[in-house]
Amino acid sequence: MRTLKAVSAALALPIAIVLVWWLATLNETNPFVPKPGQLVSDLFTVWAGPLLVEEVLPSIYRLAVGLCGAIVVGILLGLLIGSNRFARKLTGPIFEFIRAVPPPVLLPVLLLILGIDDRSKIFLIFLGCLWPILLNTIDGVRSVDAVLADTTRTYGMHGWSRLRYFVLPAATPRIMTGIRLALPIAIILMVVSEMYAALDGLGYRIMLFKQTFQMGPMWAGIVIIGLIGILIAVLFRVIDRRVLAWYYGQREVESRES
Repeated sequence: MRTLKAVSAALALPIAIVLVWWLATLNETNPFVPKPGQLVSDLFTVWAGPLLVEEVLPSIYRLAVGLCGAIVVGILLGLLIGSNRFARKLTGPIFEFIRAVPPPVLLPVLLLILGIDDRSKIFLIFLGCLWPILLNTIDGVRSVDAVLADTTRTYGMHGWSRLRYFVLPAATPRIMTGIRLALPIAIILMVVSEMYAALDGLGYRIMLFKQTFQMGPMWAGIVIIGLIGILIAVLFRVIDRRVLAWYYGQREVESRES
């Protein structure tokens, strides 16, 4: 019953939006305004075929590699820098400067250095996703409970054991927040990088449809991007609930006691 209520609540607003959309475009003759029925038809007739392998899968591959690389590097660097006060002071101004530079601005430079193949696109996604993960990891390490930190030192926890069994679990809620912030950035940079320098991918194909005035397939491609975003969000939610099961359990206990 609880699952049914959750599914109903999640689908209520999308169904209402589609209904309003259908009514608003019922007598619309503008070829640039998509209709729900035609969009669904284009989604299956145009995209559910060779384009799924030729355009969608390369985009998902670039997104996955760039995002996973940013997660690994961001967490490792964040743990090291967050645990060292001198490293934080040394890298703080540099990180703030680099974070202020929008990643799409770097695309022309990356194209000149790495070319138009997958490397430039993956590296752009990596750079854009790195900073929220890295900075949240650093903040998570810095915000560990001081009393617990002193207790671990008193009991002789040092080095890798302290990092593995105390610092990392304590910083995990902030780390997961950084990953959550990086997910939409990864999707945006995936599309942007493919729109201006690619021979395949969702962004490339959407721009091609737009230039050839194939509005239906273009809008269907945009819907696919949204569906990828929903799928990633659901997958992240499942992982987040598993990784932070202890954290959410603690919050439930605290809420009951209060």
